[in-house]
Amino acid sequence: MDPLLIGGLVVAAVLVSIGGTYLVVRRSSPISHPVPLITAPDPEALRLAAARGEELIEESRRDADRIVRDAELKARDEAVRRREELSRELELARAEVREFERRVEKREDALEQQHRELARKDKQLDAAREKLVERESALDHKARHLDELVETETKRLHEISGLSRDDAQKLLLERLERELAEEVAKKIRQHEERVKQQAEATAREIVTIAIQRYAAHQTAGATVSTVDIPSDDMKGRIIGREGRNIRTFEKLTGVDVIVDDTPGVVIVSAFDNVRREIARIALTKLIQDGRIHPTRIEEVVAETQAEMEKHIQELGTKAVLDADVPMPHEKLVYLLGRLRFRTSYSQNVLAHSVEVAHLCGIMASELGLSAQLARRCGLLHDVGKAADHEMEGGHPKVGAELAKRYGETSKEVLHAIAGHHDDITIDNIYTVLVASADAISASRPGARRETLEKYVKRLADLEAVACGFPEVDHAFAIQAGRELRVLANAHRTTDADAVRICRDIARAIEQQLDYPGEIKVTVIRESRATDVAK
Repeated sequence: MDPLLIGGLVVAAVLVSIGGTYLVVRRSSPISHPVPLITAPDPEALRLAAARGEELIEESRRDADRIVRDAELKARDEAVRRREELSRELELARAEVREFERRVEKREDALEQQHRELARKDKQLDAAREKLVERESALDHKARHLDELVETETKRLHEISGLSRDDAQKLLLERLERELAEEVAKKIRQHEERVKQQAEATAREIVTIAIQRYAAHQTAGATVSTVDIPSDDMKGRIIGREGRNIRTFEKLTGVDVIVDDTPGVVIVSAFDNVRREIARIALTKLIQDGRIHPTRIEEVVAETQAEMEKHIQELGTKAVLDADVPMPHEKLVYLLGRLRFRTSYSQNVLAHSVEVAHLCGIMASELGLSAQLARRCGLLHDVGKAADHEMEGGHPKVGAELAKRYGETSKEVLHAIAGHHDDITIDNIYTVLVASADAISASRPGARRETLEKYVKRLADLEAVACGFPEVDHAFAIQAGRELRVLANAHRTTDADAVRICRDIARAIEQQLDYPGEIKVTVIRESRATDVAK
């Protein structure tokens, strides 16, 4: 603030305190309206006020000078401080520049050294290139000299032997061909024998490991179901007036209800195991409820059918989880659940499928293949049995069609389903694993309810039918009687005769034998040349 302005304000304040009047001194005042000027009536007071004002002005001037000096000192100190900061920053920048120059000089030295090294290597390469050119020239000279010598010696050999170049080359190649052919054939035979031995030993070991690691319990299912009743009076209620209850029940469930003199039980019979199970559960509910009449029978049967559909889906889901494979299409899961009520030679097909899945997974792991894919092939290999009575063809073909229809895209799985009974040409390792696991599961003791005598007799009859043909030397029933291998006499038959014999044997088996499923007939005709080295 201006010191004069401060002094004027102080004088005005003194005048007000002394005379009761005031004087407004304006110096560059921003106020635009007029200000009244009132003068003091007492001259002495004015004199004293003027003196006091001058003292105050002098004092204000001294204060202003002091403030100015302080401000100058502060500004000088700030300038010194800024100068020192700038000096430090300048020193740091100079240090960075010196460090950068040092690194640049070091890099230039390294580049110079590399340049000298590259120049030295260029000189070495030039020297080596000159040596190579000289050596190449010497080798070309030697090669021309050798060609001349070979040509001279060849002419002399032609003159001595009396053979031309082409004749000598032909003779040499024929001799080498004979020697190499014998050697190659010998090596091939030795290699085949060694591979067969190793493959058979490895296969036996893998199958043994799989059988030992997975020992499943075997159970046999019945073809009829029995329902316990509390008393024989219940039989009359089941039959109903004039047989209306039992007729309604059989019509809705598609089963036969046998009510005979057997005490305490009623027999439910049907070829379809699912229908038989629905009928058994529904009849049990009716007996427990006690209300048995056509309307109630319809309600209970409908309720039981809905429960059975859900139960079948749960069984299929449990089988997929037991086999530890990714969940397939829900329709395939449902078909797997239906296999719980299907038997093959009294062996439960769903339990058989889960067992085959685990066996395939174990064998695949031993061979370094995908265990999960092998288990999936094994689990779905018999899925066609759940609908083979609804579609034409054997269960392998039906199963492959159903799997493809319901989203199964894996070629290995589809091939395993269609080819595990050799219905198609097997060109996939997973199909071989499924066929092996299927045979292992079916041949476990107690897996299938068939006496040893009947089994042996069926195989013997099968072989006897084939051996009854005069052109046949030997016949062997394999694959538990599902395949017949026939060895035809090569001297008494031709290739065309082999085809005819195969067809005739198949027709004879159809006419003379009773057997389940299908039997594959294979006729083998071969000619062998045998000699002895002495």
